[in-house]
This record gives sequence, structure tokens and C-alpha cells, in this order.
Amino acid sequence: MFTPHGWTTTPQGLFRKFEFANFADAFAFMTRVADAAETADHHPDWSNSWNVVRISLISHDVGEITLRDVSLAEVINTLV
Repeated sequence: MFTPHGWTTTPQGLFRKFEFANFADAFAFMTRVADAAETADHHPDWSNSWNVVRISLISHDVGEITLRDVSLAEVINTLV
């Protein structure tokens, strides 16, 4: 399956680490991602530590990466 730019495929799904100038920028990005995830009805596994946001995407219902994960990753790429 296609892996979007900047993402890697891991056993836990598609993964990407995003780094920002500060916590406020990281949190603003997470807010944009949350809105996109709600729209897609597909929610990431993620974490935030100061200026770093780590995101994993996997379709838990089937236990693997699906087109839904790839599509959301592509949308997330536009939100940086």
C-alpha cells in the first residue's frame, strides 16, 4: 500500500513525528488534526510532548493499515 510522504510503516500502523517551534504551535496543529479526524470519523493514536507530536494511524477494526489511514495521513500532511 502507498505510504504518504513523511510517514513510515510500522507494526503499529503509519507513523510520523512532527516538530514545531513551541508548544502552542504543536497544540494548534493537534487541534487541526482533531477536526480532520472527526470529519473522517477516523481517530489517530497520538502523543504530544512540548513541541513534538507523534501520530500513528491504523484501522483497529481490521488490525492493519487501510485506505482510511492513508487518506487521513495525506490530509494531516496538508495541516502542517
